[in-house]
Amino acid sequence: MKKQQLKNIFDLNIAVILMSTSGVLGKSILFPPEITIWWRCLFTAFIIGLFCWYKKYNLKIKSKKDAVSLLLSGFLLGGHWVTYFYALHLSNVAIGMLSLFTYPIITTLLEPLFFKTKLSKYQLVLGAIIIVGIYFLTPEMNFDNNDTKGVLMGILSACFYAVRNIITKRNVHHYNASIVMLYQLIVVVLILWPFSITYNYVDTSNWIKIASLALITTALGHTLFVNSFKNFTISTASIMGSMSPIYGIILGVIFLSEIPSTTTLFGGALILATVFIESIKSTKK
Repeated sequence: MKKQQLKNIFDLNIAVILMSTSGVLGKSILFPPEITIWWRCLFTAFIIGLFCWYKKYNLKIKSKKDAVSLLLSGFLLGGHWVTYFYALHLSNVAIGMLSLFTYPIITTLLEPLFFKTKLSKYQLVLGAIIIVGIYFLTPEMNFDNNDTKGVLMGILSACFYAVRNIITKRNVHHYNASIVMLYQLIVVVLILWPFSITYNYVDTSNWIKIASLALITTALGHTLFVNSFKNFTISTASIMGSMSPIYGIILGVIFLSEIPSTTTLFGGALILATVFIESIKSTKK
């Protein structure tokens, strides 16, 4: 049992490392976010579709309830990715990723609405600390400031992601994680298709980065992360993923020469501290 638990933790951490590449790739791709996400999902759907075909998975949806759930979770996934990439474009990798990573606490606060769990007082305190962290991330409450817009987009993305993960948890108990990801990706492709056919593709330097985003970040990273929902609660999986901003900021420094400000690092430290506190608490349950 211990070996299996260690393997589950190892797989989840590999997923987090792969997913952390989204910051640098998302920031460096010059297409508008909705175009980038459309191609990302199209490439990834093709890769995962081939994998499902190779594994001979049964792609039949078992009920209308499952179909609605997959449709809604796909819509939320698309909203999460588009708003997240806008956060990266408006600000920088550090602010984009740290504001997104309010989602573990948002998840913890929302889970009692979906599952039979109780919200404790200490979780409300952690939520308050998150708000203080966001205050330090935001340079000024001025909606003309791009960093402020980036923080708001990151928080909106976090809300989309938290609800999507909660809904997805039910699906992975009925379907293979690759099948769940495939259907969610197809939904995003269909929703964003009108944007893709009207865009003027002048710059062609983005394709290798988009392919990397599709294969490394999405096909491998997100599928492994979704698969972890079988072995961990949504809150715990989200919290263990809190290393992603740290990896992402390091990659931003190396590849984009983005050095976070002191206030950004302090605000991020508060956010990640709440995540680690919740992680420790969850492991004791």
